[in-house]
Amino acid sequence: MKLFFYLLIITITLILACGNDDEKSNENTKNFDNAGLTPHYGEVIEKIDAANYSYLQIKEDSKTYWIAVSSMDINSGEQIFFSNYMEMKNFKSESLGRTFESIVFVNNARNSSSKSNLQNVHSNSRSLNKESINIEPVSDGKTIGQIYSERESLKNSIVKVNGKVVKFNNQIMNRNWIHIQDGTADNDGYDLIITSSDVVSVGDIIVAEGTLAVDKDFGAGYRYSVIIENAKLTKELL
Repeated sequence: MKLFFYLLIITITLILACGNDDEKSNENTKNFDNAGLTPHYGEVIEKIDAANYSYLQIKEDSKTYWIAVSSMDINSGEQIFFSNYMEMKNFKSESLGRTFESIVFVNNARNSSSKSNLQNVHSNSRSLNKESINIEPVSDGKTIGQIYSERESLKNSIVKVNGKVVKFNNQIMNRNWIHIQDGTADNDGYDLIITSSDVVSVGDIIVAEGTLAVDKDFGAGYRYSVIIENAKLTKELL
């Protein structure tokens, strides 16, 4: 699949170089950047299989669009998630004898079996009970309460925080998702979500250092007022 995606990038680049930059997309078609890593989540409303590929028409929010993936076991009415893609304008499929005004070639599509995992990752952090703990912040770090209360001034900056891991989800959307608490809060902001490639376990005390994002929107209605992304994690002794 990776080879397909790399070859696809080369092919699309060559074709786009000869394409019409003034071509306008249909107003009912979702607008994509040419290539991206933004999560998308929608419903399959039509499927066409041809030449080892599945062509899927997707409804996401109020928009519809077509994607192409390697042959995939998915049916109309099921949900699909993807986040690694490249859009191509005026693509002609020889096997279908059809030209798509816009089609999105996807590298990492997952079917509805991933829906529960996606919802589990994006469940509102308030659904986790506030634990009765008291963890002192690192000398050059912030408490979770401070991160919530100072989020606008800390936006897009590197922050360091330590806390207890209260929830861990492994490798969803190509990253690990960690909920931590330290006993502090700003109103109902007491549970902090961190994404990282590092692996930890529930109950670990960790120090996390990463970029603070504010009002982060992952699509499908899942938005966070604060989240630390791409964090480096260090385990602390209990």
